[in-house]
Amino acid sequence: MNIGEEKDVRNYERVIMGIDPGTNVMGYGVLGINGKHPEVVVMGVIQLSKFESHYKRLHRIFERVSGLVEQYLPDELAIEAPFFGKNVQSMLKLGRAQGVAMAAALSRDIPIAEYAPLSIKQSVTGSGSASKERVAEMLKRLLHIPPENMPHLLDATDALAAALTHFYETGKPQLPKGPRSWADFISKNPERLAPRRSKPAERQEKGTGRDSDSLR
Repeated sequence: MNIGEEKDVRNYERVIMGIDPGTNVMGYGVLGINGKHPEVVVMGVIQLSKFESHYKRLHRIFERVSGLVEQYLPDELAIEAPFFGKNVQSMLKLGRAQGVAMAAALSRDIPIAEYAPLSIKQSVTGSGSASKERVAEMLKRLLHIPPENMPHLLDATDALAAALTHFYETGKPQLPKGPRSWADFISKNPERLAPRRSKPAERQEKGTGRDSDSLR
């Protein structure tokens, strides 16, 4: 299920796909980038609850993500990392869903970036504790999404938020890495090392030597 009118990805310099993994519903969102201006290409969800078998759901995820990659030709994939809860079985299934989605992208040589839910919320809303509804509302404002194009299932906006987070993160200036230690600094900057000063005892010996020569 897609939300809104699809746009031609060939009109963009860069395309980022976001994925919100799930075993009942998986969200996806695609951003088109020109310069520093992102806009929504498409967002939607993959319904999986109709498949009773967990393995059939995984197969469906691989098929649909592969199809989305072929259709929208993303340059990068941003995916939300599973939230670690108390239910081990649920976490295992969610991790498998994420892994299958990643495998579909990797099979097409798409680079992957993974972001924690807290990081995505912080990036989009400024608060790591923001609700899904708050994330969706901020996306509507930031990306100028018409109200009629906002999805009912927030899995789609969560996926779009992952893509937007990746856009923000990759747009940050990369600062040069500093030296790993003082020895590393010295080896790379020998001209910054001040000349070694002689100890008081050494200066005294030199002075005594000059006095002795003058007396001979």
